[in-house]
Amino acid sequence: MSNSTLLRRLIPAASSVRPKAKIRGGSALTNFEGTRRAEKLSMGEPAESFNIDSELTVVQEAAQLITEDVDLDQSIRRILRLLSHLHGLNRGRVLLAEGNDPKKLITIRYSYGLTSEEIKKGRYVAGEGVTGYVYKTGKIALVQDIDEEEKYLTRAVFRNVLPNEMVAYIAVPIFWGKKTIGVLAVHRLRKRKRPFQRDITLLKVIATLIGQGLRIEEMVAARTADLESKNQLLINKMESRGAAHGIIGQSPLLQEAVQQAFLVAPTNTNVLLQGESGTGKELFARMIHIASARSGGAFVSINCAAIPNSLIESELFGYERGAFTGAVSTKIGRMELASGGTLFLDEIGDLELALQAKLLRVIEYKTIQRVGGTKDIAVDIRIVSASHKNLQLAVQDSQFRLDLFYRLNVFPLRIPALRERGGDIRLLAQHFLNKSNGEFSKEMKFSSDALAALERYAWPGNVRQLENVIKRLLLLSDSRLIDGHLVEDVLAHEISSETLISHTVHNTEPGASPGDVRPYMKVVSDEVGEIQEALRRQRGNKTRAAMSLGLTPRQLTYRMIKLKIKSE
Repeated sequence: MSNSTLLRRLIPAASSVRPKAKIRGGSALTNFEGTRRAEKLSMGEPAESFNIDSELTVVQEAAQLITEDVDLDQSIRRILRLLSHLHGLNRGRVLLAEGNDPKKLITIRYSYGLTSEEIKKGRYVAGEGVTGYVYKTGKIALVQDIDEEEKYLTRAVFRNVLPNEMVAYIAVPIFWGKKTIGVLAVHRLRKRKRPFQRDITLLKVIATLIGQGLRIEEMVAARTADLESKNQLLINKMESRGAAHGIIGQSPLLQEAVQQAFLVAPTNTNVLLQGESGTGKELFARMIHIASARSGGAFVSINCAAIPNSLIESELFGYERGAFTGAVSTKIGRMELASGGTLFLDEIGDLELALQAKLLRVIEYKTIQRVGGTKDIAVDIRIVSASHKNLQLAVQDSQFRLDLFYRLNVFPLRIPALRERGGDIRLLAQHFLNKSNGEFSKEMKFSSDALAALERYAWPGNVRQLENVIKRLLLLSDSRLIDGHLVEDVLAHEISSETLISHTVHNTEPGASPGDVRPYMKVVSDEVGEIQEALRRQRGNKTRAAMSLGLTPRQLTYRMIKLKIKSE
């Protein structure tokens, strides 16, 4: 039978049904879409004689179960149990579509009073049977006598399982907004004193609550899946690339540098790492070595700025016994030790010109001579060098050899400063906090304002400075939460004589500009009066006061702390 024929056989709306009529013969399928008032279709009892306390109990319990942080399957089963025990709405089931395709099956997902075999059999295509009809049209259906309705398929529950009397079937749609996502269906005895409309009204409320529960579960599941996906993506990107070598961060500039490092690693090309102090140049050098075919050889590192010029040559090339006073035995130099592997020359810009010439010879001829020796020793090394200086400017100032620069700068690789790596500060801060918690056996956490304060700072010392600050914060905090005030206090003392980052300041004084910042000078007590006067003129505005004094706001804050000056 077609849907149009089915709709023509539907019993008229509630307004056309006489209050005490007993339905006999004809179609047993009733469409209750849009019905609001209670119908007395069963035994002619007045609706007022029915106690609404049990209905309110079911609705209240259902609302509480849906909103509780418990398993949704357990909650819906308990709701269906209440409908059965309190209202005789038996064998309750919730059918949901499998997937988003409306042509797919709708199956019993939750139930009470059904066996596992009955649950398996309860499968319908949209539009099939009474259940499929409700799902497809989004309309409520009432079968007052399942034995008289040809649309009722008796698929899930066999007739001989049900009571040997007139049995009714009620099915209401479950919505998400205007979209039908499922069907709530129950059996009940036809000859009960309770009107069908009261059951239908109650089931509509329960269907709404179940729909909300399903929607919440879906939203939580989607959010969880999204977070897990993003987290897994982050872990994969980090662990498969830089993070496995201690390089933490996902900023585009850092990722580009990591990608270039892995691009050049398999070759024997000399690499020049450029970047400020503390950006992690040695980590990049080690990563290049490990990712190369030379990983089986030694990785030898030497900081050219940390060793006096009188000793750097013997450290690099080694020396023969008796080469100078105190040379009681032969010493193998760093270059020999690195043969077959990688030699990392950090701060190569500080290497004196005479040693630059010797290094150039090593690169060209692959041989060295120890200090005090005359024999050429073959070495097979790859040189990765690094400098925070601009070597091109050093060449122009005749402080670095142009020919050596060309030999080292075959593959230049710039490591971004921390202030250029948007978003990485928070990730690095958490990484170092976790590391320090393990080191000091603590369980500290950051507050949101603490992380915001860390992100606002310019970090002239880059990643190395950040790690040191995190350790200091962990040791200074007297609670388990590192707050923003402690971070601000610690960062105020981080201003050093080596690097000051100037920030663009708006609303400057006439005649002053953001670039008019005086060089770093030690804090002296004579500045107290000048600073206090500047603060008084600017009515306590430290930004304006700093500009009028030719200071950055951080310089002024540092001086106020050191001199114990309170802002007005």
